[in-house]
Amino acid sequence: MARWPACLVACFSDWQTEVLISRPVQRFDACGERYIDAMYQVLAFVYEHYWGGDACPALAALHRKLSSVGFKAQEVEAALLWLEDLKNAARQLQVQNPEPATASMRLFTEPEQRHLGLAGWGFLTFLASIGTLASQELELVIDRAMAAPGDPVSLEDLKLIVLMVFWGLGSEPDALMLDELCDDRQGRLAH
Repeated sequence: MARWPACLVACFSDWQTEVLISRPVQRFDACGERYIDAMYQVLAFVYEHYWGGDACPALAALHRKLSSVGFKAQEVEAALLWLEDLKNAARQLQVQNPEPATASMRLFTEPEQRHLGLAGWGFLTFLASIGTLASQELELVIDRAMAAPGDPVSLEDLKLIVLMVFWGLGSEPDALMLDELCDDRQGRLAH
């Protein structure tokens, strides 16, 4: 399996592994800069250090590794439970036959709309409409987003969830998908 062309440090400029471990678990600091929730810190670390679900060690070994680099046991356990559910869902998805392309549209339930928020809902709809996120992958992303903390899940956290779904499926997102996932729109000037 090829290495992914971009890692989270390059994608999300404020996510640096050294800082991730020492940051407190909160949404914003006194200056309004965003912090990552603890589970997302662990997921970002796993994504950066294991380039696919296949390369990831067994849960017990991964738990020891994450604990040894400074993550708290509670953070690690929440992330590992989330990852285990991702791996199980990905295995089930890979066993099923690929579905034929249809012109159907996914409607989000009211709890999904609340949990994803308007930005997340729009982002997932966009990815599905341009064909970079197949309907089964979309379902897996929604399932994992609904199991993630945040109410609503921030767009940055949702982008990490999408990356982790591709990671769990052992597939690489196309260039357009990576561009959307790694784009820092806050630093961009409109023309």
